[in-house]
Order: sequence, then structure tokens, then C-alpha cells
Amino acid sequence: MGRNAGAGNVKNALIALLAPLPSLLFYISFLRDYHDHILITTSTSSIDGDSLSPLWTWCYHHPLLLANILFFLNVNLLFWFISLIQSSHWMIDVYWTVIPVLLVHYYATHPLAHYNLWRSRVVILLTWLWSIRLSHNYFRRERWQWGAREDWRFTDMRRQYRKNWWWVSFFAVYLSQQVFLIGVCLPLYVVHSVAEPWNLWDLLAIFVCVSGILVAYYADTQLYNFVSRNNKLKELGKPIVPNLDEGLWRYSRHPNYFGEQLWWWGLVIFGWNLGCGWTFVGSLINSTCLAYVTMLVENRLLNQEYRAEAYRMYQKTTSVWIPWFKASPKGGKDKNT
Repeated sequence: MGRNAGAGNVKNALIALLAPLPSLLFYISFLRDYHDHILITTSTSSIDGDSLSPLWTWCYHHPLLLANILFFLNVNLLFWFISLIQSSHWMIDVYWTVIPVLLVHYYATHPLAHYNLWRSRVVILLTWLWSIRLSHNYFRRERWQWGAREDWRFTDMRRQYRKNWWWVSFFAVYLSQQVFLIGVCLPLYVVHSVAEPWNLWDLLAIFVCVSGILVAYYADTQLYNFVSRNNKLKELGKPIVPNLDEGLWRYSRHPNYFGEQLWWWGLVIFGWNLGCGWTFVGSLINSTCLAYVTMLVENRLLNQEYRAEAYRMYQKTTSVWIPWFKASPKGGKDKNT
């Protein structure tokens, strides 16, 4: 049993590591041919990509469209096909933490990239820190297993759609992720498209992004420790604690979600500072979706009989996302700050 589980873990790790290779190899080929073309070109007027092959010329002139096409082919189609074979959509959770890193390096290395070097370095570093934090939390929660299970929301939808889930999943799991991920990463594109001087708004953006990473890290760590303690109590046959109401969770019912939103809106400040306030659209869609996810999570907790009463009281006294002081439970209404 243990040997089979170990073999499955290795197999899933290899699948996850090999899955993005088509896009990576395609883009590396484009960059190699572009730079080779520059080396052999004697006329500077032709270093604009127009004298490349038709395919490479299109890739040169449309960096954002190319990112979307590679996402559609490599993630939406390939990942979906793998999920049909495995009957599990686990891999999209792993790559939610990796795709922003791939995108920020893609935008920074594209031949049309034009940016302030220090702003680019800082944003790349922040994106790596965010990714490492979220990846660590994912694998810690999954006990360092690759593909042990899929997100419970996908499992619920699988039961709901039954025989139609194989095609509904393409839209619900993959195409929707393209909208979210490309959307929230729009500031990463802008940072590498506009070369404005460094200013104080960059410092504010860094502060918000770092605050988001730290809040999410401590909130997820406190939640992990809470779940671990309850698992030990369960093994010992002792009563478990129905609700986490300590640390950051004393002031917010979902401080991990709040930290995650701070991160994405911190990136929006970078975009706004560069004259591209429209980049807020991606984070707005993401926040709206997370509000719906919050409702699903809370309904799921209320359906667990052993914690329902404690959680209803928790809802009456504690802010939903934004950390705030406790309220009196006598009001009788949920706090929805």
C-alpha cells in the first residue's frame, strides 16, 4: 500500500514537472531564433521582429495574446486531458502558485519588454516569495504528496454534474482559471511594458504586497497548527476544538483570504502607478469570486454538526475578511466587514 502510494507520488510529480514543457520549449525556441537573428543582422532597422518568420513575427508583436494562447493550449487543453485520464483535477491547484512566476519571467524576457530595472527585479522577487509561500502551504497541507486529492469544490461539482462533468470541467476548472490568472497578473505585464522612474507609490505597492504575503503566511500556519492539534486529539480519543478563534483568526474569519487579496491589490498599485489603472479588473474579478468561495466554505462549516453552533457564534462576533475587533454576540447579526 505504502509502496503504491509512493510510486503514485513520484508519477504525479513527474507529470507536474513535465506538463509545462510544450510552452517553455516553444518560447525558448522563439527567443533563441530572435536573438540569433539579431546577431546576424547588420541593419539595425530590421531588429524589430518583422523580418523573422511569420510565426515568430506574430509572437514578437503580440506578447499578451501569445501568453493567452500558450495558457489555453498548455493548461486548458493539456491539463484537462491529463485530468480526464486521472479522474482528478489536482494539478491546477499546484500550478495556481507557479503560473504567475512563469508569467512574470515571460513578460520580463519578451523582446518587446520595456521597464525600469529595479521595479522589475522587485516585482519578480515578490512574485517568487508569494509563490514559495503558497506552494509551501499547499504541500504542507497535503502532507507533501503530489495529486493526493483534488480541491473539494471540484469534487462537489463532480457529484453535481455527474456524467456531464467531463466536459463541464473544461470550463469550470480550466477556462475560468485562465480568466482569473491572466487577469490578476495584468500588473506584471504592465510593469514590464512601461519604464517610468521609481517613486513613492512603488514603496506603497511593496508594503501592501509584503503585508499580504506575511498575513497569509501566519494565518495559514495558525490554521495548519489548529488542524494538526485537532487530529492529535482525535487520535487520542479526546474532544476536538470546534473552531479556531486565536491569533489572526480572532479578528477575521478568513485572514488567509484577506492576506491573499492584499497581495493581488498590491500588484494593482504597481499598475495604477504606471498609468494603467485598468489592471484592477483582474483583481476585482478574483475578489468577487473569493467572496463566493467564502460563502461556500462557511456553508460547509455550518453543515458540520460538531462545530455549527460555535461557528454561528463566531460569525456574529468576527469580521469576514478585514481584521477588526470583536463585536458583541447580542446583536444577532453576522458581521460582514
